[in-house]
Amino acid sequence: MDSWGKRLAGVRGVLLDISGVLYDSGDGGGTPIAGSVEAVARLKQSRLKVRFCTNESQKSRSNLVGLLRRLGFDVSEGEVTAPAPAACLILKERGLRPHLLVHDGVRSEFEQVDTSSPNCVVIADAGDGFSYQNMNKAFQMLMDLEKPVLISLGNGRYYKETSGLMLDVGPYMKALEAIMIGDDIVGDVGGAQRCGMRALQVRTGKFRPSDERHPEVKADGYVDNLAEAVDLLLQHADK
Repeated sequence: MDSWGKRLAGVRGVLLDISGVLYDSGDGGGTPIAGSVEAVARLKQSRLKVRFCTNESQKSRSNLVGLLRRLGFDVSEGEVTAPAPAACLILKERGLRPHLLVHDGVRSEFEQVDTSSPNCVVIADAGDGFSYQNMNKAFQMLMDLEKPVLISLGNGRYYKETSGLMLDVGPYMKALEAIMIGDDIVGDVGGAQRCGMRALQVRTGKFRPSDERHPEVKADGYVDNLAEAVDLLLQHADK
């Protein structure tokens, strides 16, 4: 690989994945990954623009941000791109009324959306809600529609501890010279690169050593954790 200076030159913004990069989920809500709270603070004190993205589809954005704040992170709802609010915008723009197959923890995101006489299905990580009965109901709903519409809150393969689907969050950042930092070689790194962004993979969260030999996706750089990525960014970016 070229030097870090060449790989990070000109970066003006940072898009941070949340789960597996900022914290690991678990009992009591989760635990910050070592150095990540301080790393986010350092980024926010720099000239780099910072935004967060998540594939979380079991928590509302407000609950997720509340959790991050309790863990010590400086983050606001307006800085976080999450799949459910994005899906609500699409539903309203297209005049769609969804049948929801989602987790109770995210259902509040859809309170302002008309769900009467559904003309589409929205599916997310419903957890225990993925029963035969609920899946069959969603299937029958789609089959009864003249023009069936199925909206997924993402297309990623897996979470570290949950099975939520991942939203492709890259396009809105395309106008920026930004870099993605994530733990998922396909969903985070590959997704960002398909949108024309550079991407670093952290060796935390769902990272596996084999990711560095992935047959299709190669990160622009591999770092041990977010703290190391921030060290490199503050040293080389925006030059």
